[in-house]
Amino acid sequence: MGLFERWLSIWVAACIAAGVGLGLLAPRAFEAVAALEFAHVNLVVAVLIWVMIYPMMIQIDFAAVRDVGRRPKGLVLTLVINWLVKPFTMAALGVLFFRYLFAPWVDPQSATEYIAGMILLGVAPCTAMVFVWSQLTKGDPAYTLVQVSVNDLVMVFAFAPIAAFLLGVTDVAVPWETLLLSTVLYVVLPLVAGVLTRRMLRDGAALTRFVARLKPASIVGLLATVVLLFGFQAETIRAQPLVIGLIAIPLIIQTYGIFAIAFIAARRMKLSYGVAAPACLIGTSNFFELAVAVAISLFGLHSGAALATVVGVLVEVPVMLSLVAFTNRNRHRFPA
Repeated sequence: MGLFERWLSIWVAACIAAGVGLGLLAPRAFEAVAALEFAHVNLVVAVLIWVMIYPMMIQIDFAAVRDVGRRPKGLVLTLVINWLVKPFTMAALGVLFFRYLFAPWVDPQSATEYIAGMILLGVAPCTAMVFVWSQLTKGDPAYTLVQVSVNDLVMVFAFAPIAAFLLGVTDVAVPWETLLLSTVLYVVLPLVAGVLTRRMLRDGAALTRFVARLKPASIVGLLATVVLLFGFQAETIRAQPLVIGLIAIPLIIQTYGIFAIAFIAARRMKLSYGVAAPACLIGTSNFFELAVAVAISLFGLHSGAALATVVGVLVEVPVMLSLVAFTNRNRHRFPA
């Protein structure tokens, strides 16, 4: 499996191409899979993400979870980036690009909807894939769990007010079914499974061997997720390549920019690598199920806002993998 990890970016690029190609060749098959969803959470993708998360959950030592309170700086960095920086920089980039730089190519109504979709992505920090990025960077699993859990708790109270303020509307409703189902699927169930597995495999060496055997399944789950996500949107990619490219540009700049801010802050704060890695990555990825659900409820299924949130999904995986590679290469810049 070392070959897959070494050339992961190549495999992901191949899976992107395969997903788009298969989506165009067999659209009904992907439509059938896309229809298997509840509360805007696709159940097939949820299973694949669960496969990716499970190995990390097995490694969580609850004694270490109790010690997280003694190292609060990484948690503070996560909350500041996610709730005081990211939503506002996303809104600013959306306005800059679609009100000014891209104005000759985008009509004002569409521009407003694209900006709205970007804002919804910016106000919805990631829940599920953070565990995957943390695992790929060998981040501290216990600290990652606490970061995600606290972030989800803040999201319950902060998502609607911040989104309403930036969108200039008053009727933003949190899709509680999506938020609750995602938390159960991506945090609670794999965590319970991880705890039960640790109890069954009490020996540390047996636990290490079991996690090593699961590693190939985790990588395959990531690649299969990429194929599905791009297959679902193959027709949109073919029909609106220019619009998707325009939306992708500020989203990519936002992702790298937020990562840079978090990375520099983590170094200045002298965070240990195991804490710094997930802290830098959690603010750069998005809770796209939540963003898509709110975009559809506010603006409609075929709106520019919904399209912008979908582009966020397409951009996230390849961009985040590049940041994972960068983080791994710069491990030496942080305390052990």
